[in-house]
Amino acid sequence: MSTDSVASTRQAAVRVVTGHYGSGKTEVSVSLAMRLAGLGHKVALADLDIVNPYFRSREQADLMTAAGIEVISSTLGHTVTLDLPAVSPKVHVPLADPTCEVILDAGGNEVGVKVLAEFAADLRRREAEVLLVVNAYRPETVDVPGVLRHLRAIEATSGFAVTGLISNTHVCRETTLDDVAAGYRLTHDVSAATGIPISFVCGVPAALDGLQDRLGEPVLGELLPIGLYLRDAWM
Repeated sequence: MSTDSVASTRQAAVRVVTGHYGSGKTEVSVSLAMRLAGLGHKVALADLDIVNPYFRSREQADLMTAAGIEVISSTLGHTVTLDLPAVSPKVHVPLADPTCEVILDAGGNEVGVKVLAEFAADLRRREAEVLLVVNAYRPETVDVPGVLRHLRAIEATSGFAVTGLISNTHVCRETTLDDVAAGYRLTHDVSAATGIPISFVCGVPAALDGLQDRLGEPVLGELLPIGLYLRDAWM
């Protein structure tokens, strides 16, 4: 499936990216924002992770701003309050703009989505997509029951139903086609168990090549190459 169609099905979407700690939510959020901006869309990304001060999307604010993406974090700037639980009310601005593609990078687990209460009215008005990142290599999400426990906890805490799944099983730069295929199969099983569609299938570009042939069936969901923007070359 072509990556060129990543944003073709719906314009000006609001996407909330959630998932288990360490599932790769932030890399997915930044990569998706960069992809949409590259396609010419008006894009805003809000760093709503007030739980974990490491690997925050705001760390790549300069890169994303240069790409034309509006980055929102704290009212005091992207670096001053990196480890403080502060969210800017400016998030409401792109949420009020129907022409803007908005990505909300939420914190991990059910704790991370508590902040969505502040934006609940906006999210419902924009019919926001709530996307759950599934990483089969995280210890608590290696099987369907584990993924479902996190999914239900996130739904119960946020008050929003998960509307899409993101397959994002990886080992950073060492990710292979086998890793992506294994993660896709788990995500596919979760989709079959819940009826929630697969929205994106992620991986470093080389690991996405030939996925359909490896699976022996059409890939459900858009292929989204991951840029590893949060990882230095030595990581």
